[in-house]
Amino acid sequence: MSRFTVAGLTKTYGSNVVVDQLDLEVEEGEFLVLLGPSGCGKTTTLRCLAGLETPQGGSITFKDHVVFDGRTRTNVPPHKRNIGMVFQSYALWPHMTVRNNIRYPLKVRGRKQALADGAVEAAAEMVDCGALLDRYPSQLSGGQQQRVAVARGLVAQPDLVLFDEPLSNLDARLRDQVRTQIHQLHQRLGFTAVFVTHDQAEAFALGDRLAIMKSGRIEQYDAPERVFENPVSEYVAAFIGMANRLELRRDHDGWRTSAGDAIDLTHALVRDSADRGSAAVARLRPEDVMLHASAEEAPLGNVVLRAELVTYEYGGRYFDVTVATGTEQLLLRADATAHGPALRNSRPGAPVVVSFSPASLRIFPTSGDSVPVVPVVAPVSVGGHP
Repeated sequence: MSRFTVAGLTKTYGSNVVVDQLDLEVEEGEFLVLLGPSGCGKTTTLRCLAGLETPQGGSITFKDHVVFDGRTRTNVPPHKRNIGMVFQSYALWPHMTVRNNIRYPLKVRGRKQALADGAVEAAAEMVDCGALLDRYPSQLSGGQQQRVAVARGLVAQPDLVLFDEPLSNLDARLRDQVRTQIHQLHQRLGFTAVFVTHDQAEAFALGDRLAIMKSGRIEQYDAPERVFENPVSEYVAAFIGMANRLELRRDHDGWRTSAGDAIDLTHALVRDSADRGSAAVARLRPEDVMLHASAEEAPLGNVVLRAELVTYEYGGRYFDVTVATGTEQLLLRADATAHGPALRNSRPGAPVVVSFSPASLRIFPTSGDSVPVVPVVAPVSVGGHP
């Protein structure tokens, strides 16, 4: 049985519905990630769990104890919900030392024995801040402040730890370090957590399950591996990194792109009978697109597209390349050793050849729904070169 349940949760601001009849279940010890773009309702959902926002309807249950119910007007205040909270802005008390910041949740709960047993020091050591206990927040770096905030959120061993985009204010290096530290702490301590982010890399790295949100509802709720391989909609596919989009149309010979290139969908993953109509949308990841000097270099069975170079950006061992085919642009990552010299000598509009396996395609029905625009960094090189 689920230990944390949200049923029919609704939150509005005037006529704006931010959380719309949301249902959610979190198992004890699970790390759930709420993923979605700004305005999708993920932070508002988190704040309702914390008791910082009052929903208009629905219910929230912690360990068989109802903390909110719109019908009975039950609304347990935040300090009685036994939660830990880690905010995006750190939210450390500036007039308190690190020791007193971490100590605060134990103090307000009257946990004198935990204080006597060295819980504050142990929590600080967990996040490598044991040497910082007598400093003030203004004397800490951003990464140190966020690690202190994590220690404060965990020190009282709460039933549920809530993370509100805790890494977004950190630079890239510190973000990776703190993310790894949170993951290690969860593996070691097994606390139950709900983590809000708009970053797909954070979601895949941390989540036992992902809830991808759209307009206050959950679009897909599944394990990261299944979300990655089998997005249920074009919206989800776009948000988890399938940045390349091809509009397909059917003619008497089969399926073709906007540029007129034939595509065999036999080995593609098709959602919702999208291949039965006269038009469909294909999504694929930048890392699934390969760059070639000629069509003859493409692997047997790949879809080969003739395109034009739009731009390229140097990234060290790779180039991020944008090409145009028909009315669409495709993103890919090309190995610098194999393709760097040719790219350096090319100009926008130069003819290029790209290919991809039909199995990398995810096919969806055409729809007028808005699709999130998410910056994508391809995790691996293409063109057959590691």
